Amino acid sequence: MLAILRPKSQITIPKELVDKLGLSEGDKLEISERDGVICIMPVAVYPKKYLDELRKEIEGTKAKIASGEQPVFDSVDALFVKLEGN
Repeated sequence: MLAILRPKSQITIPKELVDKLGLSEGDKLEISERDGVICIMPVAVYPKKYLDELRKEIEGTKAKIASGEQPVFDSVDALFVKLEGN
């Protein structure tokens, strides 16, 4: 597929690729250069507050696992057996 560099260094991503990748207006794209090749990669951007809350929750869960308070399952099936039993 061929794209043309337009004024203000803009290009249009071909619709086929937009559809194939499930992109939509407003999505964030990381643009980088590797060995002379321009790479464009879709990214998810999360607010710092969300990431801080997630990190805190993960640390809490790790502490519960270490203390034995949080059960650990060998498989998803084992988890469902436990959930269905309660």
